[in-house]
Order: sequence, then C-alpha cells, then structure tokens
Amino acid sequence: MSSTILYLPIAVLVLVLLASSVKILREYERAVVFRLGRFEAVRGPGLILIVPFVQQIVRVDLRTVVMEVPSQDVISRDNVSLKVDAIVYFRVVDAEKAIIQVENFFGATNMLAQTTLRSVLGEHELDEMLAKREELNADVQSTLDVQTESWGIKVISVEIREVTLTENMIRSIAKQAEAERDRRAKIIHADAEFQAAQTLLDAAQILSRDPSAMQLRYLQTLTEVGGESNSTIIFPMPIDLIKPFLEIMESHATNDVALASNGAKIAS
Repeated sequence: MSSTILYLPIAVLVLVLLASSVKILREYERAVVFRLGRFEAVRGPGLILIVPFVQQIVRVDLRTVVMEVPSQDVISRDNVSLKVDAIVYFRVVDAEKAIIQVENFFGATNMLAQTTLRSVLGEHELDEMLAKREELNADVQSTLDVQTESWGIKVISVEIREVTLTENMIRSIAKQAEAERDRRAKIIHADAEFQAAQTLLDAAQILSRDPSAMQLRYLQTLTEVGGESNSTIIFPMPIDLIKPFLEIMESHATNDVALASNGAKIAS
C-alpha cells in the first residue's frame, strides 16, 4: 500500500511530462522550436515531440491576416488635408523570421502600414487619390512588402477603403465641378453656333449660284409664314424676284411705243 502511494506521484509526473512533450499542429500552423533558448528548427504540421524544460515552441499562424489600418491624416502634394483608411492583407511566409527578427510582427506591420500609407499618398495629388485608386493600392503594397520581407511577412494586397475630405474642401470641389460644367456647356453652345453659321454660309453659297433657287426659297418662306400666322405681314420684294416681270413690262412698253411711232408715221 505504501509503495503504491509512493509510485503514484511519479506516475502523475510522467504523464504530465509526456503530455507536455506531445504537440499537435494544425495544417496552417508551424512551430518554431528553441533548445535552451537557441533556435533549432521549424516543425509542423502534425504531431511533434519536444523535450520538456529543454525545448520550447512558439506557434505561428500561416493564414492570411486581414488588418484594418486606422484613419490617417494625410496632406497631399497639392496641400489638401484629408483622412484615409485602408485594409492590409498579409501572411507569414517565414515563421523563423517572424518570431526572431521582430517582437510582434502583427503590431509592427500595423504601424509600418500607417506610416507607409501617409508617406506614399503624400506624394500624390488629390485628383490622383480619387481617380487612380488601383495604382495607389499597388504603390502602397509594393512599398510595404519590401520593408516587411525581412520579417518573413508577405503583403498580399492593400485596399484604400475611404478618402474623407473636410467640409471646406468638399464645397471647393463642388464649385470646381460646377465651373467645369459651365465651361463645357459654353463650349458646346459655341460649337453649335459655329456649325449653324457654317451651315447657313454653305446654304447661302449654294443659293447664290442660281438666282431662281433664291426666288424659290423666298416664296417657300412666304408660304410657311403665311400658313403659321393669321396676321398681316409685309415683306420687301427682292429685285431679283420681280426683275423678270419688269423686263416683260419693259418689253411691252417698248413695243407699244414702237407701234405708236409707226402709226404716227403712217398718219402723216
């Protein structure tokens, strides 16, 4: 009985040591193993065995991490103050570096993403931030990835989520957009006037080539105006229109004078 009581603590100690020496890692996990404080190896996934009190492990998750970058105050190259926030997607590709080279890779990546976002966006103007979002995402991602490579971190992508302007800047942009719309409207109106004038000039040149065409157009205009209004309208009669009638009347008058002259001669 006494021997059983003596061996019981030893059995419990053996079970505890055995349990602490057996580690099971999931497919997305790796274990950075240290032997007496010195790096030994990266193991996993699956079942691994360690020597208690001699070896220690640090688990590292290799899955993609979605990290929100807090809103940052940014001054653009054209001196516009705005707030920008983003989302960073990254993952650990080297578990050894992620544990040994940096104290807290998640916090370090977050801080670096904030400073990189401010520095990269500060090199661009406001219009570029609003219109070239994809290019800015690529610039921030490449810059951030170069700096985190020594930590064993791969930045997959960066998405600028929202660009917030101040109230004064929003009003200024609205005025600028309104002025741009007015400018375009005036240009379109001027182009229309120019095209109408050019068309009228071409029509006048065509009509001037044949006087009869001008007369027909004049009569057509009179017909259209007379059909649309019941009031009396006085139009000046163009000389070209009545010139044929004047010639006919002149020829008749000449004939009458000639006949009268011939009659006088006969009578005498």
